[in-house]
Amino acid sequence: MPDSNLHRLPDQLRADLRLVFVGTAASTRSAAVGHYYAHPGNRFWRALHEAGITPRLYRPDEFTALLELGIGFTDLCKTGAGMDHEIARQSFDVVGFRAKIETVRPKTIAFTSRKAASLFYNKPTSALVLGRQPATSGFPDVFVLPSPSGAASGHWTLQPWRDLAESIA
Repeated sequence: MPDSNLHRLPDQLRADLRLVFVGTAASTRSAAVGHYYAHPGNRFWRALHEAGITPRLYRPDEFTALLELGIGFTDLCKTGAGMDHEIARQSFDVVGFRAKIETVRPKTIAFTSRKAASLFYNKPTSALVLGRQPATSGFPDVFVLPSPSGAASGHWTLQPWRDLAESIA
């Protein structure tokens, strides 16, 4: 799918959040409806609740309400939408992402896939382990979570999400 600002999901960021979820880019469905993790097969919202990160099960159209819980959202690509392999590599703005995080200074960031983390760390996905990452001076705690996308079903486990919940409690 070609890059277009029509597919942009707005960042949900403010200073001093306790947690920011970071994806690669909006899915086609999320871009169409304007909500993060909106595809019916995506486990994101169930995982948040089942892991204990949210007190109840939220719907994708309630994503802005999570700011009240100290939880924000962004993506590494804010100009395209679709599956990761459909988005041009140069559309992922790691430098811009890092600047946003350094500005709002959340306590923790959680990449919602190894792919997102691999783009950030500039490492192959196979070199990344799930869970808490080694500390980086001057940067928030970082977690890498298994993708909640239905397309990644074979690699799904809730445990890193539970570890994240325990860490931010």
